[in-house]
Amino acid sequence: MERLSRRTLTLAAAATAASAALPTAAHAVTAETGADAGVAAAHHPHMPRRELRGMWIATVANTDWPSAPGLSPEAQRSELLGLLDLAVERRLNAVMLQVRPTADAFWPSPYEPWAAYLTGTQGRDPGWDPLGTAVREAHRRGLELHAWFNPYRVANSEDPALLAPTHPARLHPEWTVAYGGKLYYNPGLPEVRRFVQDAMLDAVRRYPVDAVHWDDYFYPYPVAGQVFDDDDAYARYGAGFPDRDAWRRRNTDLLVHETALRIKAIRPTTQFGISPFGVWRNAATDPLGSATTAGVQTYDDLHADTRGWVQREWIDYIVPQVYWNIGFAAADYAVLVPWWSDVVAGTRVRLYVGEALYKVGVAGQPAAWQDPAELSRHLSFDADHPQVRGNVYFSATQVAADPLGAMSRVVADHYPTRVRTP
Repeated sequence: MERLSRRTLTLAAAATAASAALPTAAHAVTAETGADAGVAAAHHPHMPRRELRGMWIATVANTDWPSAPGLSPEAQRSELLGLLDLAVERRLNAVMLQVRPTADAFWPSPYEPWAAYLTGTQGRDPGWDPLGTAVREAHRRGLELHAWFNPYRVANSEDPALLAPTHPARLHPEWTVAYGGKLYYNPGLPEVRRFVQDAMLDAVRRYPVDAVHWDDYFYPYPVAGQVFDDDDAYARYGAGFPDRDAWRRRNTDLLVHETALRIKAIRPTTQFGISPFGVWRNAATDPLGSATTAGVQTYDDLHADTRGWVQREWIDYIVPQVYWNIGFAAADYAVLVPWWSDVVAGTRVRLYVGEALYKVGVAGQPAAWQDPAELSRHLSFDADHPQVRGNVYFSATQVAADPLGAMSRVVADHYPTRVRTP
């Protein structure tokens, strides 16, 4: 999800396999009512009565916030409130705040240490409660606060000695796999799956977050020449599956389905949303896939059946990262948005589209991203697909910087006034 991964998605797909089915979970879907919700529709006939307008606030590596580790609590709080005010200024209505970037916490968690991105030292108390403050202050401003968690990433280093001494990954080294220069929890271990759920859901118990939000990280993106070593877990738990890929997909399915049920049991009004890589499978791999030739396919490479989760209605919304311009040959925005619209059609799952604001004006990006009107064209295109219920921008730094005036153009063309979320 973060900037680094979003620019490094060119690896070949792995072999395909069918995933075992799981039962459908019950859903609590927000009703779409309220005569005052869609004032903007009178001014913009293509605008839905309600829509989600969001931005991601990435904390890993201090991407968006805090601007640097070790700031005073007052400075951290001031920066956070500034980003919430920015969302209001841009007529957005939701923020996706990353609160568990590397198996750590932006709240006083009994499960995991304080994040190093706050103080510079993992486990050191920052002297305030960032998530609690964010929820309260977002709601004061009429913003939804979607708490963004990364389930399995432990560290952006393979060295467990760099973790806090009491970090669960140091206490349970058998839970971890080193891969591609990073450290991950092993998704094939039931005790890991239970632990990461407990750690994330602690925030749902403590705070009235509007959603639990995940991005595209399940099994890690493939790294050429390296193997994700889950041999022992596969030997213990893989019996009965046609191959390792099917077993891995089942592990990811279990994480999603179990989390969905537990969220609704703890706080029924809290949504569950996932923002996957934009391509489920290419049509050449699977006739149900999109007319794309993407180098990564979520189903095969990340062992995440994102299409299946929508069809089974395990999640409340999906935000595919459609981070390509209209006309991009390998993965055309104008191909993927209709494909995802068809996926959600007939389900209760809402479709929002993830937008690559971070690409605008960047050297080396295709010519379309040098045009300040490209993102505005995306929203105009979406308006002809009623299943699209909103857009989310990566990330807050670019929402503030407004490269080439592209964000201002979106606001001027499509956000004449604030509206409520669906």
